[in-house]
Amino acid sequence: MTPSASPPAAAPHLTIGAVARAAGIAIDTIRYYEREGLLPPPARRLSGYRDYTPDAVARLRFIRRAKELGFSLPEIRELLALSVDRERGVRGVKRRAEARLVGIERRIRGMKRVQRGLKNLIDACPGRGALVFNCNIHR
Repeated sequence: MTPSASPPAAAPHLTIGAVARAAGIAIDTIRYYEREGLLPPPARRLSGYRDYTPDAVARLRFIRRAKELGFSLPEIRELLALSVDRERGVRGVKRRAEARLVGIERRIRGMKRVQRGLKNLIDACPGRGALVFNCNIHR
């Protein structure tokens, strides 16, 4: 190393609060994910405080987004395991996302049937002053 060159910068280390803010989740959620094995336990500082790397923020953002897309924690655990599998990981994630989409589309069709049924009930119900059994729910 030449006298003017500086040593390589160490990766920044973050407190749990900084990680929570960066990932957009609560501190208690981070602790929960650690207990559940979704987030590896971080190193500890001499003071005992958790010492996170930027990788933790990326992982937590992934978890948050997967939850927003309707994946359960066990499914997210599988997705995280696939994320380190360079050969089958991407295909596995894609298959799980496709299966999730099929399930969501099925639920949407079911909700649309319920919506049509409610609209029919509303249309068939005479409204104010009528008896409940005048609302034709069998339609």
